[in-house]
Amino acid sequence: MNRSALTRALLAAGSLLLASGAQAHPHGWIDLSVTVVTDEQGRVTAFDQIWRMDPFYSLIVFDELRNVADATFEEGLDQLGQDIRDNLSAQHYFTRAWLDGEPLALGEVSEYTTYERDSRLVYMFSLPLAEPVALDGARLEYQIYDPTYYIEVVHEEQDGAPAESALTLAGDETSCALGVTQANPDPELVLQAALLDKGDQGEPELGRYFAETGHIDCSES
Repeated sequence: MNRSALTRALLAAGSLLLASGAQAHPHGWIDLSVTVVTDEQGRVTAFDQIWRMDPFYSLIVFDELRNVADATFEEGLDQLGQDIRDNLSAQHYFTRAWLDGEPLALGEVSEYTTYERDSRLVYMFSLPLAEPVALDGARLEYQIYDPTYYIEVVHEEQDGAPAESALTLAGDETSCALGVTQANPDPELVLQAALLDKGDQGEPELGRYFAETGHIDCSES
């Protein structure tokens, strides 16, 4: 496989996305599912995430990958997955997490895969915690968002609300309450985002005002 040819294809896909007719932020979106993984001691060890890229961006990427002469489509997807992991590492994969209000340190992604399903680009990966943390008697919260709000990240929906399957707890038998709280941004921030052009940047961490919050409450367990 010619790495440079594949890289050019992926860059071209990104350029096409930037050249789309959309003006206001966000310019694309990710449908998200999260599984909070625990060990046999009931400690949280990782956030397993599935990102489904929006249909328009998926179409652009697939078209570019299928037109690389000396690389298969599957090779292109593999390289794309590595590029996503490498590019998002410094941003902690858009993920912030807290236990009882205290921020949690995150590790590095080593397990990931990229594939096509139902004409959507899907990126699946496991984001470990730097150290396992006990859930019993505690409340875990997380947000997953692009700080620039160029891309909107929302949990998978059902009937206009986050689906129950969008946040699950795996490997722990403790009775905990799970839920996703939708964002309720100030109307002025919504207007600010709407007025941003493709090359503009809003205030730092603009995306957090539009971020949904997943929570697992085991404080009553």
